[in-house]
Amino acid sequence: MNIRINPSLAALAVAVLLSTGTPLLAELGYEGASVQAEEAKAKKQKTRRVPSMSEAVYKKLGAGQEAIDLKDYVTALQVINDALERSKRYNLNEVANLHNMRGYIYYLQDNYAGAISEYKLVAAAGDKIPEGLETTTLYTIAQLSYVQENYDDALEYMEIWISKAVNPSAAPRIFLATVYYQKKDYERAVEQMELGIKIAQERGTTITEQNWSLLTFLYFEKEDWPKVIDTLEILVELFPKREHWVRLAGVYGQEGFEKKQMYSLEAAYSAGFLEKSSDYTNLAGLLMQEEVPYRAAKVLVAGMKAESVERSAKNLRSLGQAYQVAQEVDSAIDVFEEAAELSDDGKIFERLSYLYLEDDQYDRCVDAASGALDKGGLRKVQSVHIVKGMCLFNQNKLKTARTSFTSCRRVARAEDDKANQRICGQWITFIDRESKRQELLAASSG
Repeated sequence: MNIRINPSLAALAVAVLLSTGTPLLAELGYEGASVQAEEAKAKKQKTRRVPSMSEAVYKKLGAGQEAIDLKDYVTALQVINDALERSKRYNLNEVANLHNMRGYIYYLQDNYAGAISEYKLVAAAGDKIPEGLETTTLYTIAQLSYVQENYDDALEYMEIWISKAVNPSAAPRIFLATVYYQKKDYERAVEQMELGIKIAQERGTTITEQNWSLLTFLYFEKEDWPKVIDTLEILVELFPKREHWVRLAGVYGQEGFEKKQMYSLEAAYSAGFLEKSSDYTNLAGLLMQEEVPYRAAKVLVAGMKAESVERSAKNLRSLGQAYQVAQEVDSAIDVFEEAAELSDDGKIFERLSYLYLEDDQYDRCVDAASGALDKGGLRKVQSVHIVKGMCLFNQNKLKTARTSFTSCRRVARAEDDKANQRICGQWITFIDRESKRQELLAASSG
């Protein structure tokens, strides 16, 4: 029994991006202080010498920052624009810092295209600006390009950033994985994701649920099922949620590990994670395969009580079958009686007739068999005639019992069913003899 899995991870890459510890410009004002800049500093590298900033430009930047703090972006932009009109007087470091602030203002105004253009001018200044500003700007361009779905630029600028960084963390690798994922380049996405997770493990830093989920999805896209299972097993251990348990169960079933599939769904059931009708019915079906019918019945009852599993004819039939195999005859009868009223065919009435015969409830057996024949849709009509005839015989209604077996023989002949022809013929002979015996007894006693 397989469970189809739907990863539903189309938005996962964005979630991963926002969980990598690299806030998207949330704190990138004029100062430009960030984790990315710190990572990119060489421990023993000589400090970069850049052109100094004049007091006039510093004041302009200060005035711009004050307007930004007041959320007066129109004024802030006017201050920086006025300053840039005199840019011929300034050195490259001063010009770059002005463009950096204008880019930040555009970002705050949700003008991402304008922000990117400004930040590219900053990055173009190269070694004429402080290393921290350069590396922060490269990282920012990569992220904003991603948001703008310009994935080629996102890759280019992140690779430049990595080339300048010293011992970077897992975050940029995970970012690259999300970009390759969006480009549907799953091979490179997996390479970057695996590298990012390896770096995080070596450093003892947190690997988020979204990181593992994205790697799982990438393996899924590559149809690398052993690795899908590996990462899902990690997810259910570290983040035991319904979605991970159900997906793991689905892949186990797909790959033929039905016992593991059952154990996964059992764990989810015990933890109260089952929600959908298919969760309950799949587990019940697996329990039936493993010959644990009473447990299967309990799972279906729980699903119906939770109103996840509908009390439809199909589901009630499954519940009744579980009770029947578990030899809980009374419970099976109750369930099949409810199911029979909802069913469009006579198959459940047929099953009821067998149960009533087994439980010596001959009146109900006859009624159920008649209901089955009336509704139709039976696999073997002659079998129902046999059950009805047997129940009538046990009530000593020999004439009507004989009629049932005669109908059985007629249908069996029409279908060339020699086995049931013989059985029904034997019953007819037996009933005829019994009828004569009873007639003789009645005559002798009279």
